[in-house]
Amino acid sequence: MSKTENVIVVKGLVKHFGKVKAVSGVSFSVKKGEILGFLGPNGAGKTTTIRCMMDFLRADAGTITILGKDSKKDTVSIKEKVGYLSGNVRLYDKWSGEEHIKFVESIRGKSDAARKYAKKLDLDLKKKFKTLSSGNKQKLGLVLALMNKPEVVIMDEPTVGLDPLLQNTIYDILEELRKKGSTIFISSHNLAEVEKICDRVAIIKDGKMVTVSRIEDLEFKKIHRVEARLSGKFTAKEFEFNGVTEAKKNGSVIILTVEGHINPVIEKLAGYKIENIEITHASLEEVFLNYYKKEK
Repeated sequence: MSKTENVIVVKGLVKHFGKVKAVSGVSFSVKKGEILGFLGPNGAGKTTTIRCMMDFLRADAGTITILGKDSKKDTVSIKEKVGYLSGNVRLYDKWSGEEHIKFVESIRGKSDAARKYAKKLDLDLKKKFKTLSSGNKQKLGLVLALMNKPEVVIMDEPTVGLDPLLQNTIYDILEELRKKGSTIFISSHNLAEVEKICDRVAIIKDGKMVTVSRIEDLEFKKIHRVEARLSGKFTAKEFEFNGVTEAKKNGSVIILTVEGHINPVIEKLAGYKIENIEITHASLEEVFLNYYKKEK
């Protein structure tokens, strides 16, 4: 499979639970060697989508292919190639981490990475699962998902409960796998995480896709934040014109959120005596919230 080919393809996915429309027509694709971040708050449809991808739930409509195979018809052979982490890691209470690893090895073959990943994550493999903290349970889930260096990685909130240093360790492991050709799909509501490691982002709201874009393209489209300290009198209302989505006055400082071209704002500010000005790109979080506002 070449780098330009899609490893994961989801088309028109629909899954309803009675009157609850969990997912309504979701479509996206992930190329070989790509990391796609699936963004949305709790209840947006992220976990339902992932469970359909893994064939734990059967979709009401739409198609899902992974590695060119149908997620329903070829579910067993697909799972042989996928490293999966659920959003709530549940394993065997009476088994230690080492016993879990040996069980996976009995199915997927010897792993030269399992103990190495456990050491990197400071995970004690001798302890039984039921005695582990939630963070250590997450670590074990990650080790089991990644230990056989799968062709496809599908993860639901992979770094939840982990401190920033361990999160960075996970990012390094995922980047290492990606460089070796793995295709990675992670659901998250950690915007900084997605901005840091993902090539593209798919944003979902109320079970519907809002956008699928490259991170660089989102950066280009992002709103600017302008803070200017002005001399003399002015009101926030004076800056409420096309392109300015928000204008706030804080003493002698005007704070503007600008979508699209920034030149009209610069021209407007040129009519005032500027003591100081700072122009920055909005964060991915602000872009994310902006998309949500548009879809309300």
